[in-house]
Amino acid sequence: MNANLPQPTGTPPVPSRNDRGGVLRAFNLSLAFVLLLVAVYTAQGHVDWRPWAVAPLDKAGLLGILGAPLLHGSIQHLGANAAALLILGTLAGSVYPKATVRALPLLWVGSGLGAWLLGDLGSRHLGASGITHGLMFLVFVLGLLRRDRPAIAAGLIAFLFYGSMLLTILPHEPGVSWQSHMGGAFAGIISALLFRLSDPMAPRKRYSWEDEEEDDIDTARDADLEPPSPTRVPVLWQPREGRDFVVLPFRRRDEGSSLD
Repeated sequence: MNANLPQPTGTPPVPSRNDRGGVLRAFNLSLAFVLLLVAVYTAQGHVDWRPWAVAPLDKAGLLGILGAPLLHGSIQHLGANAAALLILGTLAGSVYPKATVRALPLLWVGSGLGAWLLGDLGSRHLGASGITHGLMFLVFVLGLLRRDRPAIAAGLIAFLFYGSMLLTILPHEPGVSWQSHMGGAFAGIISALLFRLSDPMAPRKRYSWEDEEEDDIDTARDADLEPPSPTRVPVLWQPREGRDFVVLPFRRRDEGSSLD
């Protein structure tokens, strides 16, 4: 290793073992929720699921706010939401574990309320896509608000995989509940504003050359604004022992003498 390279100073970063443990824990929780969705979809063919879907502007349809994210209309619908939940759930849960746990109830209720308030009368809304949109907007907005390295990296990854969700919150395809997408996205933005400080920021690496630059700036500032200390002022005259004062004799001129 080159000894001339700048070395990081200050608080050491979080050990990578803890990082791997957080990612694995978030992935396992996301996978458990996906398996729950698979189990519910398997049971849908044997029960009447319609009371648990969101019926817009119907009092009885309010029950769907709780049950609709667990229901899906087809295996393709379930597969698309399962992949998004695994990716975005792992990303959000590993970088923002506390904020994600606190935001999930808002995302759940927000997606259902969006469908209930904005949906067409007589329609039924179901699926976890509102929650996936909420997770994407949560991670993306937290990256804009916090702006530390993990937050920026998580926001870029979320946008890379699911940046198209910025468009699917608007009407674009018949049969797709853009209303629940919009409700989940709005809940994700609100959650990011409320819980942006729930998780501590990772310590920033500090390098030796930064300390040297600050020392040079402080030295220059002191030289410009403050007089130097007495010990730093050069002495221009040194007294000599026994000869501190010299008497120069002057003779009085004789009267009547003339100047040359």
